[in-house]
Amino acid sequence: MTSITAVPAPHTPTRPVRRDVSRWLISFLGFPLGGFAALLLTGPVNNTTAALTGGLLTGVVLGAAQAWALRLDRRALVAWAFATAIGMAVGLAVGANLVRFSSGLAELALQGAVCGAAVGLAQAAVLWRRTGPLALAWPAYLAAAWAAGWTVTTLAGIVVEERFTVFGASGALVVALLTSVLPLVLRARPGSTRVSAA
Repeated sequence: MTSITAVPAPHTPTRPVRRDVSRWLISFLGFPLGGFAALLLTGPVNNTTAALTGGLLTGVVLGAAQAWALRLDRRALVAWAFATAIGMAVGLAVGANLVRFSSGLAELALQGAVCGAAVGLAQAAVLWRRTGPLALAWPAYLAAAWAAGWTVTTLAGIVVEERFTVFGASGALVVALLTSVLPLVLRARPGSTRVSAA
């Protein structure tokens, strides 16, 4: 089993907090890029297989973007991307089946909550070594954020009937803003925001 440990690094108080948050906000692009790649390669989410494969692909892209934002080293990047991909695949498959692949506002919000919780749970396993019990709050927080992402995307008039794996850029930006607490929490912990697989 892979464990995550902090890589010792000198304290760098001169690095502005806004730089950490800015990198995280830029990572919002992982959502639409991952969703577009999944749409091209696996098609719309209209069955369990498409949900699993599309979620896996979207999760890899999103996880890599977030790992870049968190300045993870190579092994930790792989761990984060893998966790995000597995969480996204399982969460999307369960969430989409739960709402019977519907694309109404309430259904997508519920699907987003389930998917966000699954991604959050997988990512919490990576975060645990660094944050301890605080990681337990991440699945619930991500569930709420992803429900908000789908709500914003739907209300923005995006053609959600095409059954994307993830919300669009408008929802992704909202989620990135809501979850920008993560780099701040990691910054506040002893050591660097870099984590690695041991």
